[in-house]
Amino acid sequence: MRDFQRPGRSTAYAARAMAATSHQTASAVAIETLHAGGNAVDAGVAAALVLNLCEPHMTSLAGDCFALYVPPGAAPLGMNASGRAPAGLDTDALRNLHGDGPIPPESASSVTIPGAALGLHTLHARHGRLGFDRVAAPAIDAAETGVPIAPRVARDLASASAGLQGPGAEKLKRPDGAPLGAGDLYRAPGQAEILRRMGREGPSAFYQGEVAEDMVAVLRASGGPHTLEDFAAAAVEDVEPISTVFAGQEVLELPPNGQGAAALLALDILAGFDLASLPPDGADRAHLEAEAVKLAYDARNRFVADPATFPESVSRMRAPGLAERLRARIDPHRAIPRAAIAEIAGAAHRDTVYLAVVDQDGGALSLIVSLFRGFGSGIVTPKFGLVLHNRGSGFTLRPGHPNEAAPGKRPLHTLVPGLLRDPASGRLSGVFGVMGGQYQAAGHARFLTNLLVYGMDPQQALDGPRAFPEPEGLKLERGYADGAFEALHARGQEPCLSPVPIGGGQAILIEHARG
Repeated sequence: MRDFQRPGRSTAYAARAMAATSHQTASAVAIETLHAGGNAVDAGVAAALVLNLCEPHMTSLAGDCFALYVPPGAAPLGMNASGRAPAGLDTDALRNLHGDGPIPPESASSVTIPGAALGLHTLHARHGRLGFDRVAAPAIDAAETGVPIAPRVARDLASASAGLQGPGAEKLKRPDGAPLGAGDLYRAPGQAEILRRMGREGPSAFYQGEVAEDMVAVLRASGGPHTLEDFAAAAVEDVEPISTVFAGQEVLELPPNGQGAAALLALDILAGFDLASLPPDGADRAHLEAEAVKLAYDARNRFVADPATFPESVSRMRAPGLAERLRARIDPHRAIPRAAIAEIAGAAHRDTVYLAVVDQDGGALSLIVSLFRGFGSGIVTPKFGLVLHNRGSGFTLRPGHPNEAAPGKRPLHTLVPGLLRDPASGRLSGVFGVMGGQYQAAGHARFLTNLLVYGMDPQQALDGPRAFPEPEGLKLERGYADGAFEALHARGQEPCLSPVPIGGGQAILIEHARG
């Protein structure tokens, strides 16, 4: 139980339905949509569209999204709405320019075809109860009248706005060119018009015609190979969730090209340690978790790729005995040398929105949408003001690697929505996700350990201090026990205080026995 003499947040309880998002305006929209007769999908899509205005550096119709949806009384459904590289992508030319590393995140070549607009519309068309016009109405109103910039968003914009480029960039700044600050109104009338057109015409309003022409023109002017045909060919994919059992609960994730398999592998490694005997904010737990994450991410960087071109992606990550073999490499008293572990791919971008909704009928949505880094590629379309993501920087240019960039291919993706299910009854027991770019798979392991091993309530489990092994050392947030940094340093972990928050998250638990 939290100390009520100190500032903080308590876990919320509800008897019928609940929504949890990263912004109060989006949460209010989700609840209002439920009150209007909508279901979890209606509420979640309405909130996601509003988040494009509330947190414009993190999410956009021109981003990507993934979803896990559980219809009332039915099995979970998975949707992958991540985009593919354009057909004209020239991997050899990129390699000649940039070597064997990632595609530069600020380049037009890092922009894969956005999947968010199609994913959100498809999810709603299949499972929503209200009309799309009704679901999009709060976002249309917000785009036209403006949304006040929240303090945390203003903090992020102060640095992220520097990466904005192109003729549409002024739409996301003050008239004097400075970043939007706390309390400034952000308006996006171009996005309101897109949503109106999508209500009338469906996804073709985004992927064909004037909106697609706006995106293609700015991308080609920035050196990209994108064509109208690339946008017209956009598609979502239905996928089967993958799972493991951890601390008595079944954990469900989406398969590659996302990193859900890395979250499952980290949990399987950690399951072999007596974590309950270790203080949750101490060095012993942080060390074991860091080592498990290093090994799980090393496997991720080797094997997670688009299954259309590397079908072994799941089987390699879920191979029998893999977790046991990796666990055997962990010394509780000494970190694995950095040279023995592949670096976590790319910089640790943290710009993502996640939301969870459970409706009055028992339906549940776990939805995550992102631009990748702050403002994605930084490229903004001149007419409609769309911010284009940079998920293609999740590719590698290393020849022969499963995740090597190629035309029509999806990159390794960080986005991972999650679910919890009781393995005995098969009933859904939780909807959860974390934000934090590369951190997300590690964040799932940390949140679930807090929740299921240490018995924290959902708010405590999300608010507890986080740690993440990055190439330059083990980053930790404030809140670890006295002496933890010194004890980790003695193990060779190279700990340092993270200059920014490592992540955040939302979660809803369902207590069937208590109604």
